Amino acid sequence: MSHQRKHNTGYVLRICGIAALGGILFGYDTAVISGAIEALKAYFHLTPAETGWAVSNVVLGCVLGAFGAGPLAGRYGRKKALVLAALLFTISAVGAALAETFTWFVIYRMIGGLAVGIAATVSPMYMSEVSPKDMRGRALSMQQFAIVFGQILIFYVNFKIAGYASEAWLIDMGWRWMIGSEVVPCILFCILVFIIPESPRWNVMVGQEDKALAMLTRVSNEAHARNVLKEIKESLQQDLQQAKQKLSYRDKRVRFILFVGCMVAMLQQVTGVNVMMYYAPVVLKTVTSNAQEALFQTIWIGVLQLVGSVIGALLMDRIGRLPLMRFGTLGAIIGLLITSYALYSETTGYFALFGMLFFMLFYALSWGVGCWVLISEIFPNRMRSEGMSIAVGCMWVANFAVSQTFPMINDNPYLFSTFHGAFPMWVFAACCVFSYWFICRFVPETKGVSLEKMEQVVMAKRYRQPVATAKSLSLPNEKS
Repeated sequence: MSHQRKHNTGYVLRICGIAALGGILFGYDTAVISGAIEALKAYFHLTPAETGWAVSNVVLGCVLGAFGAGPLAGRYGRKKALVLAALLFTISAVGAALAETFTWFVIYRMIGGLAVGIAATVSPMYMSEVSPKDMRGRALSMQQFAIVFGQILIFYVNFKIAGYASEAWLIDMGWRWMIGSEVVPCILFCILVFIIPESPRWNVMVGQEDKALAMLTRVSNEAHARNVLKEIKESLQQDLQQAKQKLSYRDKRVRFILFVGCMVAMLQQVTGVNVMMYYAPVVLKTVTSNAQEALFQTIWIGVLQLVGSVIGALLMDRIGRLPLMRFGTLGAIIGLLITSYALYSETTGYFALFGMLFFMLFYALSWGVGCWVLISEIFPNRMRSEGMSIAVGCMWVANFAVSQTFPMINDNPYLFSTFHGAFPMWVFAACCVFSYWFICRFVPETKGVSLEKMEQVVMAKRYRQPVATAKSLSLPNEKS
């Protein structure tokens, strides 16, 4: 049939790539603190609790941004939400770099958190809605690829700044250059975000079907575009019939889908990845000779995450989401155990680094890529904006808990003297074991499933129905 014609892959990847610039800034903004934290501690004379706050305060902004992103993207469109995120990123980078007090530093970092929360929600939402179903995994993988690229970029920038300066200059000015360097990608995002089209699904929601058809036609051809447009309209009509008022959380279907999406988002954060991103130099400094070497080793953690993300992107649409998630979770557990053994036995930093690299590779090809793909496609049209907003908000709540408590646990005199930094790694390994069980029990395989049929597949998993019967599954609109 004509509507099965090959898609304009280049065009889809280009517009998804521009949306993924939000992911680059996400990675850049959240990881920049890893190189600046030691200088910030000295400049502002921070306690362990304040050190955790210096890192985790941005996450509170992320929570607010994520929860507000759904209504924002639903009312004003995905594109305008991304424009707002680009502006907030720029304000945060300039303000935090010039801050003279710890209070103002926190305020500007929280503004950056708002931008991260919006971008983390809207960028993958946009990519899921402009991508054909048979390349959605590849397109959505660009979000994780972009996040990792942003992290590697700032790891390298931090290392170069630290390598050409004295410790005194780093404490006084170096951290400002690290944080202020984000202005460059911010300006690029501000310029390019204006040239992408609006999401066709949002256009249909607000009655702009001509714009939706034009965009879908450019993705493939008119016949295929009209077929997709018909599916979108039918899906939205069904949604209106099911909920003529606002989304009802009394509906057990809604609650279950939210449960799965939010748990996937939160479990990604308790794997231990945040410690690798935010505190890697702090961890590695205890087993290396100096801070500069720790910063250099941190670059390789980012590189392995990039490699894992590429592998995950290549395999996500080939072998499916669940096989990668299960395999990667087992690898992450092994990596955490290797790292914990190196820290506990006070082995050389290279063995600890090997464990962290092993963890990062398997995390990236599974949870790193898979989480964003799953939470972007698991919600049906009628609740995608709100569902993704809540899920990403929950992700940042979990992120805040990990980021705030890690330095307090790691610097605890008794725990550190007894376990030499290994205790948090054991906690994360236990969380990964639980995560493995959860994805096997509650997460459905979404490979090749259209967004319009996603709800049936998710509910089939709840009732342990075979995937083959998902399309024929007919369950009542249950109320509690």
